[in-house]
Amino acid sequence: MSPPEVLLARFAHGPVTDPTALAVMRLSVLDWAACGLAGRSEDVARLCHAMAIEDAGRAQATLFGGGRVPAPRAALVNGTTSHALDFDDTHFAHIGHPSVGILPAALAVAEAEGADMAAFLAAALVGVESSVRVGVWLGRGHYQTGFHQTATAGAFGATLAAARLMGLDQDQTVQALGLAATRASGLKSQFGTMGKPYNAGLAAETGVEAARLARAGMTSSTLGLSGDQGFGPTHHGAADLSGFSGMGDTWLFPTVSQKFHACCHGLHAMLEALAGASTAPGVVARIDIQTHPRWLTVCNIAEPATGLEAKFSYRLTAAMALSGVATGAISSFADATAARPDLVALRDRVHVTADSDLTEMQARVILTLQGGQTEVLFHDLDAPLPLEVRADKIRSKARALTTLADALEGAINAGKLADFVGLIGSA
Repeated sequence: MSPPEVLLARFAHGPVTDPTALAVMRLSVLDWAACGLAGRSEDVARLCHAMAIEDAGRAQATLFGGGRVPAPRAALVNGTTSHALDFDDTHFAHIGHPSVGILPAALAVAEAEGADMAAFLAAALVGVESSVRVGVWLGRGHYQTGFHQTATAGAFGATLAAARLMGLDQDQTVQALGLAATRASGLKSQFGTMGKPYNAGLAAETGVEAARLARAGMTSSTLGLSGDQGFGPTHHGAADLSGFSGMGDTWLFPTVSQKFHACCHGLHAMLEALAGASTAPGVVARIDIQTHPRWLTVCNIAEPATGLEAKFSYRLTAAMALSGVATGAISSFADATAARPDLVALRDRVHVTADSDLTEMQARVILTLQGGQTEVLFHDLDAPLPLEVRADKIRSKARALTTLADALEGAINAGKLADFVGLIGSA
């Protein structure tokens, strides 16, 4: 088998014709754009937007909320902005958010290069698929050690999306991957802070810059991912070559999971389980949540003090769900929610334990009532979701996030990239 760098470079410029993968990609673009428009007022988004406008430069690509700046800076700002609410999609094959790291890079380059919607969608699909496969190649140990796959694997996906749109040849694409390898970064220690969405922006910016420099003639290690002291060996990578099996013939991206709760995806199986509860919070004496061990290091902040931290707390979000607080509403995740006395009191009755027999997409909740009775709830996020159902749920979510949802979907489906860009740049 060829080294991963060559496999990825070949894939980056191959045909993209799978109708299901493209259909899911169009829905993901809608979901991503709605999240970005809704995230414009978040502090981290405003800080990055202001920095980009202040730095100015060539007006190559459009920012969420208006303004045009150099393509790498637009990728950084739009990646950060679209992940600011932590409401974007997740792929559980590698536990990463593919759209926020790759779509901002693909859109910035498409705009700068004068590409059309079809080219943008194909490059975006190549990028997100590649990020998932690189994530599988790196393995769970990479994530468990503390690296944020959205930023690390995402940087390589963003690079390949940019390389495709810029027309790099295979050798140049390999060079771009090597440059990305020395720049890719992102830590899980940033979860619950502004640093987490910034990780997504870093991935997008890395992809644009690495591809531009490779096109200009900059060279790098041709084994930047897999070679001795390459990215994989130095970042606890498993070198699992099965991650590239069938690449180009089969697509992993269509199994991506969109979020319908405005918090970490690790909490969603629990929240879906609690949606079926028939017990009132006032009679609950104890709440036991059983989840895959990996999530205990991701979204188990026991006593969140802020709205951001609340998005990574089993205990508080369980209390919110049982108390009728809408976890699908962005406004629910506020500092005041984390401090509400009734929620704190219920939160303190929640106990979270690991169960290695559960998958990363499953959760079990046991409600023990004051009289000793129990109610057992279970949910599996991996349950099939028909494309039509997914589309309806994403449309509803997008409409709740922005009044531009229908116009965005219309531009995507009509292949009008300029119209789409104009909508995301609206103030």
